[in-house]
Amino acid sequence: MQSQREYVLRTVEERGVRFVQLWFTDVLGIPKSFAITPAELENALDEGMTFDGSAIDGFSRVQESDVLAKPDPKTFQILPLRPGRRGPDGTSVARVFCDILNLDGSPFEGCPRQVLRRTLERAHRLGYSFYAAPEIEFFYFASSDPSRQPQPLDQGSYFELTVADLASDLRKRTVLTLEDMGIPVEYAQHEDAPSQHEIDLRYTDALTMADTVMTVRLVVKEIAQEEGVYASFMPKPLSGVQGSGMHTHFSLFEGDRNAFSDPGDEHGLSELGRHFIAGLLEHAPEITAVTNQWVNSYKRLVVGYEAPVHVSWAYNNRSALIRVPIAKRGRAESTRIEYRSPDPACNPYLTFALVLAAGLSGVEQKTELPPEASSNLFSLTPEELVAEGIRPLPTSLADALAVMERSELVAETLGEHVFEWFLRNKEAEWAAYMREVTPFELNRYLPTL
Repeated sequence: MQSQREYVLRTVEERGVRFVQLWFTDVLGIPKSFAITPAELENALDEGMTFDGSAIDGFSRVQESDVLAKPDPKTFQILPLRPGRRGPDGTSVARVFCDILNLDGSPFEGCPRQVLRRTLERAHRLGYSFYAAPEIEFFYFASSDPSRQPQPLDQGSYFELTVADLASDLRKRTVLTLEDMGIPVEYAQHEDAPSQHEIDLRYTDALTMADTVMTVRLVVKEIAQEEGVYASFMPKPLSGVQGSGMHTHFSLFEGDRNAFSDPGDEHGLSELGRHFIAGLLEHAPEITAVTNQWVNSYKRLVVGYEAPVHVSWAYNNRSALIRVPIAKRGRAESTRIEYRSPDPACNPYLTFALVLAAGLSGVEQKTELPPEASSNLFSLTPEELVAEGIRPLPTSLADALAVMERSELVAETLGEHVFEWFLRNKEAEWAAYMREVTPFELNRYLPTL
């Protein structure tokens, strides 16, 4: 049987691929790449390609800079022949995701993909596979010029059916491009805010899905750029309307059986599923600095715009942090949870790793699930929330970092390298933000104070 490595080498030769892009991310999930020719591909697959890790945020210090980019042949994909992806003579370009290794071949501590791999291996030792299906929201704007107010391309709202407008055309072309790349899309729609759109991906294993999220963000931006407009995954680019989330559906499987499913339960949710939710709720404040890693992320997590602000769970209550959708009749294998706080600008590798680690902690410790939040949490007073035992999520990046810094689970899951670098980087971002005088302050105070 032909190995994946042999398939990659044969496909490159038969399809006339002239460049192979090696993709990876820094600690914050910013995409990075460099290209090699087919002559270097065999060596890259066998030994990895050396590059200067000190040039990548969160990777190496100058005195220990060199690392290896080792392609994962299962992620090899010939890119659709769009204008920005052709070789100099119109030939094909391919991409492959890489794991970052130390020069001795051991996993590099600063590689987000390795963080997720390590957590998935822990789940596998317990007998579980972890699956994810995100709903990725984003905006289209006329320009990315930060000196100007973002200008939406349309004024649509939820499920708006529009004819021949640019934003809807861009969304359709994006979906078709993703399908051409072998990335199945379950839904695509207009979201609630003007020029806000959503692409929902069909579930797959969490490592493949993290790679896919990175691919989707790049494809969305590239197709928008071809039309001279800008696509943004900024969590809250516009005041007065909802921001962009990345609600993600998660499930654990034992072999072919959905471990979250129990047909004998009134709602179809297993005891293991309840423990997983309980663990995720217990650690939710600690992981929020990663699921919502930017100063701007907390402008989305406010009351009034459908984003979660409380640590809670419910069946079909969209004000809760964790929602348990009711599985369709006869589809017990689709039992899942929906985690609603992440935004589309997170690092998906670190986010998925922490969600899994938090849930597994609940499974291993058999953490009891608190009562369901059946009422609209946005309508409850602070006193009523306290009486219900419902805690708030962090309300700023500074609050989230303070909770994260004390978390043994986050430190253990991320590893010392990523944990410490992430904290330093984000504390510097918060400090820079606190020194900035914003337009809000000028508009509100300058005329009267």
